[in-house]
Amino acid sequence: MASKIKVAAVSYLNTKPLLYGIEKSSLINEIELVVDYPSGLAKSLQDGTIDLALLPVAAIPSVPGARIVSDYGIAADGNVVSVAIFSQVPMEQITSVYLDYQSRTSVRLAQLLLEHYWKKEVAYKPASEHFIEYINGTSAAVIIGDRALQQLHNFPYVYDLSAAWKEYTGLDFVFAAWVANKELPGDFIQKFNEANSVGIGHLPEIISENPFPWYDLRTYYTENIKYLIDDEKKAGLNRFLSLL
Repeated sequence: MASKIKVAAVSYLNTKPLLYGIEKSSLINEIELVVDYPSGLAKSLQDGTIDLALLPVAAIPSVPGARIVSDYGIAADGNVVSVAIFSQVPMEQITSVYLDYQSRTSVRLAQLLLEHYWKKEVAYKPASEHFIEYINGTSAAVIIGDRALQQLHNFPYVYDLSAAWKEYTGLDFVFAAWVANKELPGDFIQKFNEANSVGIGHLPEIISENPFPWYDLRTYYTENIKYLIDDEKKAGLNRFLSLL
């Protein structure tokens, strides 16, 4: 392709190992790398303003020509820690849930689990920028990403959505995958896949470059987040997409 391939991702801590290899490799000269909210990536792929994105998987059906092009992504096998419902009261007392505007996948996962796993009927509220301040009484909220890690010790009840999904289905969960909206050159995909794998072998450097006092990043990167989208992850992804 004559022009640079436009690649987009979010700038959360969980993407740092994937982006590390891309930014350090010669591949960076072949792409234009941009960052956005997870919910913004789907619109950019739909509009064709980007070619490839680390896309929240709930948005895959909305992208014409969507295809997963890498063996890497953001997944979990049990506790993911950074995607959860936070509350001041136990689940049985929750009556409303603020939905984090940044990720469609986490919102849909929360809704599925509340209905089918916890068997709860709750009112859903759109989250404003400062919605965390409104978590009180019987109002809970879905919080994702770095903000979720920062809030882990601020609420007495934290319901990890990936862990709940595992208990409900017995399957792993994929939050985001590298999705293209068109056919990309095979040699590019091979180099892109290799670049994704590099950061997994450089976690000490990544951790030192991203000081984060709220949660141990080594635990996060090696125990909570799973980057390889293997057959178990694909089975969980297919189950989630079938429920949407």
